[in-house]
Amino acid sequence: MKVQRYDYLSQFERFEEFMVEMSRMILDGHYVLSEEVSEFEHAFGAYLQCSFVVGVNTGTDALLCSLKSLALRSEHEVVTHANTFNATVAAICLAGLRPVLVDADEDTFLMNTKEVFGTITSQTRVLLPVHLYGKPTPMNELVRESKKRGIYLVEDAAQAHGARLDGRRVGTFGILGCFSFHPSKNLAAAGDGGAIATNESKINEELRTLRALGQSSQNNHVRPGYNTKLDSLQAKVLSWKLPSLDGWNQQRREIAHQYRERLSDLPVKFQSWNENEEHVFHLFVIRTDKRDELLNYLQSKGVDAVIRYPVPIHLQPAFSQYGWRRGQFPVAEALARELLCLPMRPNLTVAEIDYVADRVRSFFNGDGKKF
Repeated sequence: MKVQRYDYLSQFERFEEFMVEMSRMILDGHYVLSEEVSEFEHAFGAYLQCSFVVGVNTGTDALLCSLKSLALRSEHEVVTHANTFNATVAAICLAGLRPVLVDADEDTFLMNTKEVFGTITSQTRVLLPVHLYGKPTPMNELVRESKKRGIYLVEDAAQAHGARLDGRRVGTFGILGCFSFHPSKNLAAAGDGGAIATNESKINEELRTLRALGQSSQNNHVRPGYNTKLDSLQAKVLSWKLPSLDGWNQQRREIAHQYRERLSDLPVKFQSWNENEEHVFHLFVIRTDKRDELLNYLQSKGVDAVIRYPVPIHLQPAFSQYGWRRGQFPVAEALARELLCLPMRPNLTVAEIDYVADRVRSFFNGDGKKF
């Protein structure tokens, strides 16, 4: 059996009807900031229960434009964590700000919130938690402390479309929430795309100026900006899929539950999962010190397992100027060595789940010794 990570065809119900709509847009020339973009922005804002959504070209641009909209200076610091994807920290650098890292938490695999406040200095202006793998970061203390200290809270929700904490969608706890619609995501475009959520009208206006080359109106450039607009065709794809998102996320949770049941007696560790959250399992990760051997074994058996982030941020050459060193963030380094992503998509069958789980079990029961 082959168990793949992606099945894009299954995400398009009524495909012929959908293609009629796409053909109309192509022939009508509806390509840039058309009504389809506005329709998706309003629909996604209603889904998140926030006032404004601004569509941009990528999740990375969502982060970059969000940080630029806050009118910060080069000496200002942004606190995030060492086990995130490169784009989180790259956006901080591209915005001309200084990244400050904290280590990951052993149980959540997210930002160690206990370490955050020890990193805050007089130059700290932003806390940037990342809802990795679809699990909400514990937000209550971050919200409370950021308000008390006058620090902006910006969420990287690129992997957590639809996730909730205490009934509230992630991406709406801070002043800005950033989303990616890369084809790998739970809400996936047929290409790239991103969006920013906010409840602040002035920031909404600033973001719309930033994404359109700094124009407040045609040919009236009021500041240097970017050319980063959510493509109209991608907006149509996203609007088509959005009504299915909660159902797909529920299927992901059910699959995660089945994986955990089948693997619970093996020497692997799972990302913690709390009752007050709705994890959306963008990725299903297991932790084992035999990660690389297990990966090779599963791939040899047709299981499309994958490693995400094998080199933590502080050891990436792109960020060597900050002087971070090996051993400085030990949990992030351990996770980089030990986390493995098993296939996760909403339409995984029971047979596929059983096959993956049985192969993991076979590996630990001795079949993987040659690996």
